[in-house]
Amino acid sequence: MTERRLLLVNGPNLNLLGTRQPEVYGTTTLAQIESRVAEVAGQAGLQVRTVQSNHEGVLVDAIHAAAGDCAAIVINPAAYSHTSVAIADALRSVGLPVAEVHLSNIHAREQFRHHSYVSAVAEMVVAGAGPLGYEMAVQYLVERLAR
Repeated sequence: MTERRLLLVNGPNLNLLGTRQPEVYGTTTLAQIESRVAEVAGQAGLQVRTVQSNHEGVLVDAIHAAAGDCAAIVINPAAYSHTSVAIADALRSVGLPVAEVHLSNIHAREQFRHHSYVSAVAEMVVAGAGPLGYEMAVQYLVERLAR
């Protein structure tokens, strides 16, 4: 692996973690998740670049930029999981390993949440493990990149 950086992408409304529907998403804030991801990645010698946006194009641009200096992507596309062909296409176009994370179990929720366009691009998907899912995604990618 030439690049020693992960891109951590978080989609719409995840900036409200900690206060938004804690019965579904828990009480951990996005800042706490980002800090823990940086810690876990750092133990493997990886830096983390983070982006959170409520705007699809900002996320697509960040994914495109990752092709130049990141080795892999961890993404929680949030509601864009179920609607965004653009994000799935961006992930596919950069050719980096992708791990998809969902705090809640999207398969146990409303029917429209059961399908994720991103899952077709991701090498690994974690759903329903809460914030631990991010750590699992990083650990998977660290091992994946070492191969």
